[in-house]
Amino acid sequence: MPQLRPALFAVTLALAIATPVQAAAAAAAPTITVQNGRTQPVFSYADAVREHVYVESTVDSDLDGKLDKVRVDIIRPKESGPGLKVPVIIDESPYYDNSGRGNEAERKIYDAAGNVTKFPLFYDNYFVPRGYAVLNVDMLGTTRSDGCPDIGGKADVLGGKAVIDWLNGRAKAFRADGTPAVADWTTGKAAMIGKSYDGTLANAVAATGVEGLKTIVPISAISSWYKYQRSNGVIYNHDYASWLANYVDTDPEAKCQAVRDKMDAEDGDDTGDFNPFWAERDYLKGLLGDASKVKASVFVVHTVNDLNVKPDNFSAWWKALADRNVPRKIWVGQTQHVDPFDFEGRRALWVDTLHRWFDYWLHGVRNGIMNEPRADVETGPARWITQRDWPAPFALKASLRPAPDGSLGLKPAARNSTASFTDVAMTESDMVADVGTANPGRVAFTTGALPLDLRLSGTPTADLRVKLDKPTSNLTALLVDFGEESRVDWRRGQGITTLAEEDCYGESTAADDACYKKVVTNVATRPLEVVARGWIDVQNRDSLSQATPLPPGTYGTVKWLTLPQDYTFRKGHRVGLVVAGTDSTYSDETGTGATVTLDLARSSVVIPFVLGTPLADVPRDATTFRGPDRVELPEPEPGFSFF
Repeated sequence: MPQLRPALFAVTLALAIATPVQAAAAAAAPTITVQNGRTQPVFSYADAVREHVYVESTVDSDLDGKLDKVRVDIIRPKESGPGLKVPVIIDESPYYDNSGRGNEAERKIYDAAGNVTKFPLFYDNYFVPRGYAVLNVDMLGTTRSDGCPDIGGKADVLGGKAVIDWLNGRAKAFRADGTPAVADWTTGKAAMIGKSYDGTLANAVAATGVEGLKTIVPISAISSWYKYQRSNGVIYNHDYASWLANYVDTDPEAKCQAVRDKMDAEDGDDTGDFNPFWAERDYLKGLLGDASKVKASVFVVHTVNDLNVKPDNFSAWWKALADRNVPRKIWVGQTQHVDPFDFEGRRALWVDTLHRWFDYWLHGVRNGIMNEPRADVETGPARWITQRDWPAPFALKASLRPAPDGSLGLKPAARNSTASFTDVAMTESDMVADVGTANPGRVAFTTGALPLDLRLSGTPTADLRVKLDKPTSNLTALLVDFGEESRVDWRRGQGITTLAEEDCYGESTAADDACYKKVVTNVATRPLEVVARGWIDVQNRDSLSQATPLPPGTYGTVKWLTLPQDYTFRKGHRVGLVVAGTDSTYSDETGTGATVTLDLARSSVVIPFVLGTPLADVPRDATTFRGPDRVELPEPEPGFSFF
């Protein structure tokens, strides 16, 4: 990949021969300064320009006959203007006046003129002194923007795109008094960053291919709203889009009730199928956005235990970017829905890595960041490695096969071997309890004790052949690690505990300090852990958009991807496969009551193990393994985490 041409920075050699008056004048006008491959904090944060504008979008989401305007709060160096243009870092969010932003739930605070005096998070404190503008953008339908939120749809996508267009002279904006506002202080080069919904907006806008968006940093972000609320026809939450739209909109409910009613009518909750509603909200290959249009570089951050924005959102996005050779970088963590600023022991490294990433893509600083290993991966509580890519390159796929004695190994079971269960709603705690003891709601299989560590890196595949006595059933496949171990406790507090002690990144004012509380990783010792999980409605086995019931009494192949993982099974532990019906921990469905018969000879789970593992050493147990009694696995916080 060719290097970007570096930006032309002002040369200050003339100061050595300047008169005292000239030197004083030059000192009063700082310009972009680079040392050690990083822009330096030469601009005053306290004296920065704080202003706001309203960018005209191309949509009328509240149907009032006027194009919606997007509220944009701006902080930029005082010296920025036609003579010193700066790039832009954007955090577009629906959360600025409801749940707030970050681990400490910060909200915007305004002065009497309506300008923001406290910008949430550290981006403004840190980057404005280094020659960036920071924009906090209110998503359409939220905070001080016009319109109605449509949860990943046209208003979400085109509102953010309009801001990029305005920065590049392609859209109009106005000040509060109605006078035109021109972004004559920017180079037009922009980044979008944010966690959760904010990162989702970054993905969405990048997928339009808008010119001027040079890089995005999506953190715990959605790439497909169908993947966020569905898994192969299984519904996680009914009527969720309208609920979330109502939550983020603090205007009177009546204003956008018609929009929410339309969501409920179009979301297809009666079937769980992929339909035009979800196609509009798909950025992999959707109606508004498509990964093939992405022109920005992408720095992905996600965690494999994020059971809110489930990790197939990042793995599918990452693969689509890789297939198109998009310049990219990734951090993969082990907590739940957590910002990398709150990864234990990584805060300073995160800020510095982000700094170098923005310097490279927005200021053109040649700092070598694109020549470094692409992936940082957490392999245990606060333990990280770097590797060339993710998943680990050259992982070898191993097929583990169930047998009627409850064992799991490399050889298939004898022909006509079967196992049966009934599709009822069960929690994961119930599904993995008392393995080796018959349970009418699930079947379970385990390997023998492992003679060495096995590292899974990537996405397992459940490949089952089943027969039903009804037209359909929900299926759950769980890959389980049986063995006492201290692991990241991502189920409690998202996996972190916030401490009283703070550290600071950037400059502060009395109204907006740059200091945030430190965190530590939560750890729990348990006799088992659910490593990977996957769900499917059998009638969606061939198509997400067209249901095909399986004729009762007839076998059919049901093959699908589980959620991705990066996890090491330790020596002496056992790998388990649990197959069941409806997972009530992550779905509000009730089960179909169908009897499911599994053809063991033609069923398997395919696991990508890191190259070098001697897979022939995976033992099949000759005796039935008796798993631990019921272990209470605390359910992670329900619904969308707003920070």
